[in-house]
Amino acid sequence: MSGSRAISVLVVGESWVKHTVHMKGFDQFHSTEYEEGGGVFLESLATSGFEVTYIRAHEISSRFPTTREALESFDVVVLSDVGANSFLLTDEVFLRSEVSVNRLSLLADYVRAGGGLMMIGGYLSFSGIDGRARFGMSPLADVLPVEMLPHDDRVETPEGFRAVIELTDHEVLGDTPSRWPRLLGYNRVIAKPHSTVVASHGDDPLLVIGRAGEGHAVAFMSDLAPHWAPPEFVEWPHYGSLWAAIITWAAGRAGGIDANQTAVMRVPS
Repeated sequence: MSGSRAISVLVVGESWVKHTVHMKGFDQFHSTEYEEGGGVFLESLATSGFEVTYIRAHEISSRFPTTREALESFDVVVLSDVGANSFLLTDEVFLRSEVSVNRLSLLADYVRAGGGLMMIGGYLSFSGIDGRARFGMSPLADVLPVEMLPHDDRVETPEGFRAVIELTDHEVLGDTPSRWPRLLGYNRVIAKPHSTVVASHGDDPLLVIGRAGEGHAVAFMSDLAPHWAPPEFVEWPHYGSLWAAIITWAAGRAGGIDANQTAVMRVPS
């Protein structure tokens, strides 16, 4: 999964549908909107030279790899703001009661065999809002470098906070400055004993890395986009280089990526 070629990254999640009720006096009507939140993140990865494939949240059932061979075509899998049910209750299981591959077990085995995994925080990451993300009850609990809480794990900080960088010279940060823009919230977790806490807020870990078998796993507890990651973070000049360094570490490579690599973005129309 590694080598001199461009690092191949599979990004999953960061999309949603809003169904809104409009109340206007006696009358009401409904509207539906589809939105994506990872545009700047995806563009920053492509600009940094990664080969990026994007699977939207509603495409997991049909497009997420269901074989070891397909999954191992990627060096790193990034999950962001989409819960465990989307991987477990796929169309064949939920709609047709058919036996199917457990996509999260497949992903956990992929990490143990040398793949990279990063989970980025959000309302449907880790345990999530009302505990609905449910990753602590999934096979990923064994390979992520953090223990998840059995309940709503969100910490909302409307006043904003700055991450404390515990290991300023760690390669997972690249050359990112130690003063980050403010963030507005995160998922509360507990770092596993043999993991490494790179950044924190108070007693809570914010960026944790670890090994699972032959693979590398990363937990970033805040978001990659609003609302927890406000414009000052997303528009930060070092936003792209931070993610590039983290993903390069997750891929098991040192020294960053080749600036001469051609960026490729695979996003279905």
